[in-house]
Amino acid sequence: MMLKPLSDRVIIEPLSNEQKSKGGIILPETASKERPEKGKVIAVGPGKFDEDGEKRIPLGVKKGDVVIFTKYGPSEIKVDGKEYLIAREEDILAIIE
Repeated sequence: MMLKPLSDRVIIEPLSNEQKSKGGIILPETASKERPEKGKVIAVGPGKFDEDGEKRIPLGVKKGDVVIFTKYGPSEIKVDGKEYLIAREEDILAIIE
């Protein structure tokens, strides 16, 4: 199934939040039960219209970007057994380069 976001929305594949303890033990994402704040953009909408409604304003992120986003801004969805997040561009805080 292919997802195509509308307006200024972005589809994000969450990246795992594996952490390492002081003793070097890797703690899996399930240990903390925290919602992810980092992910990979897999689809981008066409952008929203300007105030006059005549011209689309393109988004500042593109497919393939790894981004940091607000913890509780995006909505969770499940497609074909895989979890994704749908976020507005304003929920994205930074692009990791």
